[in-house]
Amino acid sequence: MYDMPDEIQVTADGPLRIITLNRPDALNAVNDSLHCGLAQLWPRLNEDLDARAAVITGAGRAFSAGGDFAYLDELGKDGRLRAKTILHGREIVLGMTRTRIPVVAAVNGPAVGLGCSLVALSDIVYMAPTAYFADPHVQVGLVAADGGPLTWPLHISLLLAKEFAMTGTRIPAQRAAELGLANHIVEDPLAEAIACAEKMMQMPRQALESTKRLLNIHLERAVLASLDYANTAEEQSFQTEDFRTIVGKLNAKNN
Repeated sequence: MYDMPDEIQVTADGPLRIITLNRPDALNAVNDSLHCGLAQLWPRLNEDLDARAAVITGAGRAFSAGGDFAYLDELGKDGRLRAKTILHGREIVLGMTRTRIPVVAAVNGPAVGLGCSLVALSDIVYMAPTAYFADPHVQVGLVAADGGPLTWPLHISLLLAKEFAMTGTRIPAQRAAELGLANHIVEDPLAEAIACAEKMMQMPRQALESTKRLLNIHLERAVLASLDYANTAEEQSFQTEDFRTIVGKLNAKNN
């Protein structure tokens, strides 16, 4: 649906839309095509008036492993690609924040970098016991304009958000639930997320969608307060020697 690239699958089950990040062989790491698709997805979902709820998950054993190293290397070298990606990152965050229907995250495995943000911008989160969150932007020399640090301070203490963002520490599923980054730890997050979405689709439509909007006004204001700075800082970080050195070593290690 929605004329998405192969890296994103959107399927309909009645009024439910199931969104699957679809690079399983790469642990759903984000490349240019996947990133572009995510930017296009949310306005198209909003325009789908038959849609009442959505579930987002990852194909295979990961939710998303974060940025693909080869893609990161391209971003450091190609100014036009970098400008497009920064713009799309903004559109992903604001588009998801403004999505009118409930979005339930089924975190089937690691959710890293942008994966953290997709989960944090969802409305309800079901997480597998072996899944975890991590945002390693700083570790690779980047500012997280579309990662966990953008939204974590709304969910957890600022001290913990700083620790996780500045050290890249993994947050196991159980701790994520204890801190409020996930609602439920379950063996089958996709099945539970679908059941939750189906329950919400039985609710009165206007009341449900307006209540989501009411709650997300707080989220949108907070995001807008820091997003422009985050985008500028991330664009600058792509051009630093630290970033080029770290990504060069990571690509050499993987090749």
